[in-house]
Amino acid sequence: MDEKLLEIFKKNKEVAFATSVDGKPHLRIFQIMKIDGNNIYFATSPAKEVYAQLKQNPQVAILDLKGASFARMSGTIDFNIPDEIQREIFNTNPVLPHLYKSYTDLAYLRIQPESADYFDLRTTPPTLIHYDF
Repeated sequence: MDEKLLEIFKKNKEVAFATSVDGKPHLRIFQIMKIDGNNIYFATSPAKEVYAQLKQNPQVAILDLKGASFARMSGTIDFNIPDEIQREIFNTNPVLPHLYKSYTDLAYLRIQPESADYFDLRTTPPTLIHYDF
């Protein structure tokens, strides 16, 4: 993944996370739990509505804004996350152990990126770089 995209996702871990069910958009804030190469990982409770939405339609888009630069990515959610990554995410996030008894109480997911865009509104003209994966 391009460094400009990674820089935004690494500096600002809270992203707008969009799903679609029955043609209706649903948007919420998600926290990026881990970035490893092109893999951006998240965690959620399997009891939450977003989990059911992702199971019904795994297509997502995320948007991350840092000042006048922002990145968006769309792709498909993969639920097959290795156990060691699940444990790492749970154990390195200071909030999760306070909310859940065990790492197994969460569903872990990653975006398989299909496309992304980087925007920088500080340049004239504004910078737009499109990426296909």
